[in-house]
Amino acid sequence: MNPGGDRHREAFVAAYGPLFEHSPWVAEDAYERGPYADREALEAGLADAMYAASRDRQIALVRAHPDLAGKAAVEGTLTPDSQREQSSAGLDRLSHAEYEDLTGANAAYREKFGFPFVICVRDHDKDSILAAARERLRNDPETELRTALGEIARIAHHRLEAMPA
Repeated sequence: MNPGGDRHREAFVAAYGPLFEHSPWVAEDAYERGPYADREALEAGLADAMYAASRDRQIALVRAHPDLAGKAAVEGTLTPDSQREQSSAGLDRLSHAEYEDLTGANAAYREKFGFPFVICVRDHDKDSILAAARERLRNDPETELRTALGEIARIAHHRLEAMPA
């Protein structure tokens, strides 16, 4: 247990919970594993908490992510981080054909795996995102869950790096 009481825990979760899309439980679980000597240890602790979670919690975490260029993007209801990330990869500037390709890939992916296609868009552009979606459709469900969690860890890494030290 971490010293500092409920206030410290609440501050920790408020600061690091948003690193994992609509899933503050990752930060809550990581808090119990701390304290952390530095940012690198914190990042490892957050990832460890995510990977140590039950399969049901992991799937819920993946499902908390929006479809790329999907309904939330069209309606403007993405979290600020997701909006910036999708914009950085050009997903807010797709041609009609690119939009149709990506939404088709999203639908096929969701149908096969039961959760949205998650990729760290900061590591990609719109062409490599679509190629990855098509490629990952070949995965089996367990491989794809592990792949999606790895992508979520990359997303959290970039979000943590963007935070003031």
